[in-house]
Amino acid sequence: MPARTTTVRNDYRCSMERNQAGKYCVRIRVHYPRHAWTLAAFFMASSFDRAMIKLEQAVNFLQHNEEKLWFWGVDRAADLGFSAEFLREAGLKLDLRVEFPRKSANLSLVPERPVPAFLLGPVRRGLAESVESTRSVAAVGD
Repeated sequence: MPARTTTVRNDYRCSMERNQAGKYCVRIRVHYPRHAWTLAAFFMASSFDRAMIKLEQAVNFLQHNEEKLWFWGVDRAADLGFSAEFLREAGLKLDLRVEFPRKSANLSLVPERPVPAFLLGPVRRGLAESVESTRSVAAVGD
């Protein structure tokens, strides 16, 4: 009987909403199982395509900097300013909101590995559907 290998994976939840100014707010909540902690961040983008490009960059940043983010975010929790500054370098902000939208796209990745673009295809479709359904609901309510 072959041995079963369990691979540790970082779990990403991504959501996208349009604000009143028409900008896209992309929220990312990543759970890092190796250190058993969760980081929430967000960014704004002017278009859906720009949001997807920035999402790919953000996920790559979060993948490659897991150790630094954990060290400054958990180990040095008294210095949250540094964590926020470190995220700001990648165009991200700490997301302090507790609630996360129900409609989200999920992505599971092996830690510290690059993110192949094809893995973001289902995420792109899921986010496009969630933004479209939000716009449809808003149009019906008008």
